[in-house]
Amino acid sequence: MTDTLQKSVVDTATAPAPGLKRSIGVVGGTLLTLSCVTPASTLFVVVPDLFGSLGTATALTIAIGSLLCIAVAFCYSELGTLIPSAGGEYAMVSTMAGRLAGWLVFVLSLLVVMIVPPVIAMGTADYLAPIVHLDPSMTGAGVMLLATLAGLLDLRANAWITGIFLVLEVIAAGVVALLGFSHSHRGVGSLVSMQVAGANGHTDTVTAMLVVSGLAIALFVTQGFSTAVYLSEELENPRRNVARTVLATLAISTVVILVPVAAITMGASDLQQLTGGDISSMVTAWSNSAVGTFVSLCVALAIINAGIVMVIQNSRVLFASARDKAWPGPVNTVFSKLGRFGSPWVATLAVGVPGAVLCFVNLDTLYGVTGVSVTGMYLLVAIAALLARRGSHKHTPAWRMPLWPAMPVLLIAVLAYILTQQETGYLLWTGGITAAATLYWALYLRPRRDTHWLVSIPEDAQAGPHAPKTAAARPPRVPRSR
Repeated sequence: MTDTLQKSVVDTATAPAPGLKRSIGVVGGTLLTLSCVTPASTLFVVVPDLFGSLGTATALTIAIGSLLCIAVAFCYSELGTLIPSAGGEYAMVSTMAGRLAGWLVFVLSLLVVMIVPPVIAMGTADYLAPIVHLDPSMTGAGVMLLATLAGLLDLRANAWITGIFLVLEVIAAGVVALLGFSHSHRGVGSLVSMQVAGANGHTDTVTAMLVVSGLAIALFVTQGFSTAVYLSEELENPRRNVARTVLATLAISTVVILVPVAAITMGASDLQQLTGGDISSMVTAWSNSAVGTFVSLCVALAIINAGIVMVIQNSRVLFASARDKAWPGPVNTVFSKLGRFGSPWVATLAVGVPGAVLCFVNLDTLYGVTGVSVTGMYLLVAIAALLARRGSHKHTPAWRMPLWPAMPVLLIAVLAYILTQQETGYLLWTGGITAAATLYWALYLRPRRDTHWLVSIPEDAQAGPHAPKTAAARPPRVPRSR
């Protein structure tokens, strides 16, 4: 009886986990990842807030933030090639920093998974306004359902769909850059003039401390490049292509965002207009209403595009957590199912449908929580990057970042500062959720550590003469009979 029980546990725990199909290369992965960055929607949604507080220093702040993002990209590239799993951050952190740290990263990412897509989707109505006036909640729900249907398709097909949308939004950003530069009212020196319109039309000076504070937003302007590690299990030759996809996406998105920002700064008729941040009005003033409408429609498509990619990314995280046995048995079985196109269809529905429902909820507080969650998640990733070259991992064939360990150390310092700038309420909410997750770990996962939360790495990613026998790759111990 005992032998039968032990054999059953081993067979269940070591049975081959369902795997995703490797079907895309660097080009397809870059298109999908760029679509998650959504440079056009970032330009029209996030950047105006920076213009309002930083004025002509906005371009400089984004440039500094992009340089800091290089450290983030290096961490993701190295860890993503060492641990190419659809689990993304939690697979990397679990392997390098321990299963509890990986579990907490997963919980933080799950918060982002469920909240950010519907918040972005609800912004679609604003950019469809030149043609039709729609209810933001209803429009957002429609976008989420559309994204969910697209997420059920083959990943290669989605790469083409999102690629077409991406071309349109890049064209829109190019139009803004061309119009801005051709209607310049100030020289290149204005990009570092550090001025902002104050009250009563007065000109105020942007201090260095304001620029540092603005990095809290600028640091995440191009952060969507992290999507590449979620696709690493479906990328061909991940040891090489993960790093290429991450770094290429960061470089392209920085150019697509930063060049139009410089053009807008130089092309705004006065400091008051620039600080107002109404980019659509500037475009109309530089051209005509037809061009303004075209740009707005391209931004709306960019948001829809982002919804599709986020559903794809987030469903892979949920699929990987079920495959790694994070939940009770029946839940794991359902979420790890693959459909006819090779996509995790149940996990896709589990992400997309609740996202449509959340479009009818006030998400202001929850959106603030995501800022803390993303910062905490990046902080744990940077810590994992510091541990990526110890023991057997030191000899594993992988892409290695330059200037290690200075890069992750710098990133940890910056992210720690960003956390200190968040509102206390958001910190308390996130801390409470993290505490509850730790309790779940202590009461459910840890007592079942031989059969649950077994972070797996695809077999083809472990191949090679120097492949380490990590905790993620080892079969679990068989519990002793009592």
